[in-house]
Amino acid sequence: MEGIVRRRPPEDGESYFMSMTDMMVGLLLIFIILLAYFALNLQSKTEELTGANRTRAVILSNLQRSLKEKGLQVEIDTQTGVLRLPDDVLFDKARWELNEKGQAAISKVASAMMEILPCYTASDLCKEERSPHLIDAVFVEGHTDSDAMYGTMNNYGLSVRRAETTFTMLQRNQPELNSFRNKPEDEPGSAPILGLSGYGPD
Repeated sequence: MEGIVRRRPPEDGESYFMSMTDMMVGLLLIFIILLAYFALNLQSKTEELTGANRTRAVILSNLQRSLKEKGLQVEIDTQTGVLRLPDDVLFDKARWELNEKGQAAISKVASAMMEILPCYTASDLCKEERSPHLIDAVFVEGHTDSDAMYGTMNNYGLSVRRAETTFTMLQRNQPELNSFRNKPEDEPGSAPILGLSGYGPD
């Protein structure tokens, strides 16, 4: 499965990635937790990794709850860090423009992200205690239709365009999402957490 990611490469030892080979067709938000206080010995590393996994599960559960309250049902996978919106909620077949339901859904997702994420980033919008496990990245991942496409737009191109459309709409609905960073802006490796990727139909 081929993919494209528009984002800086992570620094060694900072990010926790999971395999993407079993993802279903749809649009995904992939949450990657930065291990902010990575210890030197194996036991401490294991404890930090466990803590980061718990934090990621809390983030996903809170987002799911917030979206349910807003009338949007989503699936989460706390093991892989995935929040999934079914493709038929967002896009018409073979189209990359968000349909009317899709625009409303992404508006709700952007709102929920503004509610839940500030204290899991280096954002100044955090008004409570900041988590020791910060989000390193949230990838908006576009998947394509299961049917093969031909002509000027293939399945891979469709997935990338869907990710780009959703990425842009999230920022348009909540511009302050652009201020969410994995580290304070004056620290090395600081970058916005939002990124995107696209995959084919497999």
